[in-house]
Amino acid sequence: MVLEDSVLLKKIATAAEMCIEAYSTGKKTIFAGNGGSAADAQHMAGEFVSKFYFDRPGLSSIALTTDTSILTAIGNDYGYEKVFERQLQAIGCEGDVFVGFSTSGNSANLVRALSVCREKGIKTIAMTGNAPCKMDDYDLVIKVPSVETPRIQECHTLIGHMICCIVEKQLFGNK
Repeated sequence: MVLEDSVLLKKIATAAEMCIEAYSTGKKTIFAGNGGSAADAQHMAGEFVSKFYFDRPGLSSIALTTDTSILTAIGNDYGYEKVFERQLQAIGCEGDVFVGFSTSGNSANLVRALSVCREKGIKTIAMTGNAPCKMDDYDLVIKVPSVETPRIQECHTLIGHMICCIVEKQLFGNK
């Protein structure tokens, strides 16, 4: 279903181009999500920092889901809905790319993060399921054609891998 959807494939290509532009200008990618989507965020950041298909220089990428001290401090001091927003205020720069994973597309902390990105000139990619959602109003929304959480998460991984493959090939060629 994903690989046969020409509109979805164009959005994936656009997401990859956004990342390529960021990396080509010395910027970074920033990922976030909750629960299983937090794991997706960490997975994709790892693919960029380490490698995907072949050995090459690491690409600047971070998942906002990994530092328990930061997460719990912000959650305690400001509330869980601000855990990503506050981090983006601290480390996000104009020209960076933020990717928010949410199967529902309605996670309050991700919607707040997208809003901060808009204010700071950080480009945004929202990875969601097919239902209309609060994340629909941002730069690029990649909607998986499903409303079932496990299928959405599986497709988010596939799409993330497709983006990594395109970025790696475009920046470093075929190895």
